[in-house]
Amino acid sequence: MVTAPPVAEAAGITKRFGSTVALSDARITIAPGQTHALVGRNGAGKSTLVSVLTGLQAPDTGTVTFAGEPAPRLADRDAWRQRVACVYQKSTIIPELTVAENLFLNRHDRGRGGLISWRTLRRKAEELLRTWSVDVDVRTAAGELDVEQRQFVEIARALSFGARFIVLDEPTAQLDAAAINRLFDRIKDLQEQGVTFLFISHHLQEIYEICDTVTVFRDARHILTAPVTDLPRSELVAAMTGDAAAESTGRRRGALETGVPEVLKVVGASLDGAYDDVSFAVRGGEIVGLAGAASSGRTELAETVVGLRAAGSGTVEIAGARPPRPGSVPAALRAGVGFVPQDRHHQGYVPGMSIADNGTLTIPERLGPPGFIDRRRRDRLAEDMIENLAIKTPGPELEVAGLSGGNQQKVVMARALASDPKVLVLINPTAGVDVRSKEFLLGKVEETAESGTGVLIASDELDDLRMCDRVLVMFQGRVVAEKPSGWHDHELVAAMEGVDLDV
Repeated sequence: MVTAPPVAEAAGITKRFGSTVALSDARITIAPGQTHALVGRNGAGKSTLVSVLTGLQAPDTGTVTFAGEPAPRLADRDAWRQRVACVYQKSTIIPELTVAENLFLNRHDRGRGGLISWRTLRRKAEELLRTWSVDVDVRTAAGELDVEQRQFVEIARALSFGARFIVLDEPTAQLDAAAINRLFDRIKDLQEQGVTFLFISHHLQEIYEICDTVTVFRDARHILTAPVTDLPRSELVAAMTGDAAAESTGRRRGALETGVPEVLKVVGASLDGAYDDVSFAVRGGEIVGLAGAASSGRTELAETVVGLRAAGSGTVEIAGARPPRPGSVPAALRAGVGFVPQDRHHQGYVPGMSIADNGTLTIPERLGPPGFIDRRRRDRLAEDMIENLAIKTPGPELEVAGLSGGNQQKVVMARALASDPKVLVLINPTAGVDVRSKEFLLGKVEETAESGTGVLIASDELDDLRMCDRVLVMFQGRVVAEKPSGWHDHELVAAMEGVDLDV
């Protein structure tokens, strides 16, 4: 019996970006008619592999083939569309256009005089959606579709080019349970019609529900490929986390004193589409982690504590005082919250302003009489920050845009600490910084906690969470586990991915 060649195969793929190795001799082989999972922690190389498989980037070394034939030239986009398509977590549908216009963008039929035949366009769109059982009115503006409908339209558009291999990048991240079930039913239907899927997800229980084969990447390398039914969940998690799976971790500080009052109390907090009925507390001097995947609700919950979001129900109390006005950053600051946001470039600093101005944005009352800034006082405060955070700069007047990423993050941290907060909230505090800056920043967090400040760290990076006295694990908007200091990497990752290792 003749065996069909792989729908797609990448072999010996290496890709570097400057000194960063994004893929190192990586490989994957995807058999026809399957749903093949690709999993790995952040930075494992998944996104870079997808960009190579879809022709967005050329590898430095290695080969890509489709059905045994070499991949097209990068410039031949039509040839790539006939072989592979990717439905990204962030939709590529143009909201201002109708469904029909999105389906046949730049492929409109022309009538007499070269004008677009809208009747023909709509008829072809209806036939396409009918063929693939997508129940959407082609005259609807795409912006009116829900997430599930947009995904189905994108899948139909990909199939219309002739592609029978589709990459689904975190397709369930914004779907509720009912929509996820419908998506899985459609995947199974399309598989029976000869469509092959590469399924990327942080939710490992979905891998066992929908996928036939799983490939694990770690540290830019291929680790294993195996049938899902032959791979116990504990082994899958261990492959994702590596040797560290056998290591326990814990804080370096001494035991917390008993009877220390709570400085942060969240009771019954809910926000539609983000998190539901969450309650927890942080004591003075305690470091608490909020762990979870990107869609777990951890970031939205942390942003609620600092006033960037307003919970639909529930309360947030700071240091036992009356809860600050929901959804008000100034109110949270006045109550005693310091904040390091998720994205320093867009939320953390003003690039054209100096270190001194950025570092003192939250403490204008210390800079002079109301409405005035004493530059010498501001610069003295800034110089103290520069020394305290070891910011490498010729002086406080330098624009923050002129600093390295690690020093920019130190400025953001300096501003968060400038108001002597009772609660320090950090979201992915070491993202995009070098190893030395990372160690310094996390050391500063521990030092801050030792001074009596309560700390809340929302992150999916294990290194950010190692110092925590305990870690609350969120999954699909709820706290599903609490891990005391001393957790093992594989235990925490399993909880974050919604996996019960006892199953």
